[in-house]
Parts: sequence; C-alpha cells; structure tokens
Amino acid sequence: MGLMLRAELGLEPWSVLNQGLSFHSGMSIGMVTIVSGALILLLWIPLRQRPGLGTVSNVVILGLVMDATLAVVPDLASLGLRIPLLAFAVVLNGAATGLYISARFGPGPRDGLMTGLHQRTGRPLRLVRTAIEITVLAAGYLLGGSVGVGTVVYALAIGPLAQFFIRRFAIKGLPAKPSLVVAGESPRPEQAILPE
Repeated sequence: MGLMLRAELGLEPWSVLNQGLSFHSGMSIGMVTIVSGALILLLWIPLRQRPGLGTVSNVVILGLVMDATLAVVPDLASLGLRIPLLAFAVVLNGAATGLYISARFGPGPRDGLMTGLHQRTGRPLRLVRTAIEITVLAAGYLLGGSVGVGTVVYALAIGPLAQFFIRRFAIKGLPAKPSLVVAGESPRPEQAILPE
C-alpha cells in the first residue's frame, strides 16, 4: 500500500478509504489503517469468522509498515519508475494475501471479511473480493481519497490474484479447513477456496 502511494497512480480501494478518513481525522494513513482494521473485525461477528495470530498481526503491522514504507521510499518523479512500482505493488499484495491465508494463522480483517462472505454466500472468491473493493472505493472517493488508474487495476486484479496465490501456496498434506473448501468438493489443499 505504501508502494502504491509512492507510485502516485491511484491507491488501492482500502487505502482510498483510509486516506479519506485520514484527511478528516488528522491521523496518519497508517494509524487510520490500524483503527479501521480493528473496526472491520466487528463485521466478522455475523459471518462467524474467528481471528487468529495472523489477524491480530495484520491489524497492527499493516499500518506501521505502511507508515515506515512512506518514510523510507522516496517520491518518484519518473513515470517509467512509477508504472512498474504500481504493478509490483499489486502483484505483491496478491501474493501476500495468498501466503498468509494459506499459512492458516488467520486472515487479516479485510481478507476475513472476503472469506466469510464467500463462505456465507457461496459466490466465487474473486467476485466477492471485487465487490468489496468497489464498495470501499466509492466510500473512500466520497471522503476525498486519491483515485487513479492504479485504483482500477487493483480493484479488478486483486480478487483473481488472491484466488491464484491461495491455490498456489496451499500447504500440501495439510487438510483444508472447512471454511476454505467449496461445498461438495474434496478437502484437498490444492482446492482451497475454489476448485481448479
């Protein structure tokens, strides 16, 4: 998320929301990310999602790393550097999502919302994630968050990327949790979330 800010081609939807909230609250975008992550956990209650070590770590670490990234990575003037940085940031976010969900220490608040809605509705993961991203984007835009081509790329790409990386990083030999298997499918790690 910090890399997308530095690319200055549009933020991912949650950061658009967090930036808008930051403008109105006076807190740093990293601090708003921490607070909003904690508040999103309240939406887990009706979805019957259970937090884990990964969930708590995500709430705290995500905002801290974002602020640290902004402190370390300089502003980039060249579009020739900003475009690859944007592409790298989007793919990195998809890979990170796949890695920590597959590790099964609990998804972050936003990804738990995604997997909880997937489980409850039976809708494909990529569609659930895309719907969430578009909803959050609209709210963030109304609050004054930065929207650009990177925002559109992220909103359309993160669902398919998350689904791809969750399948690729599934731990072989570890039985799939029921919440990560589509009804009627055998509980094999390579079929986590959605069958091939």
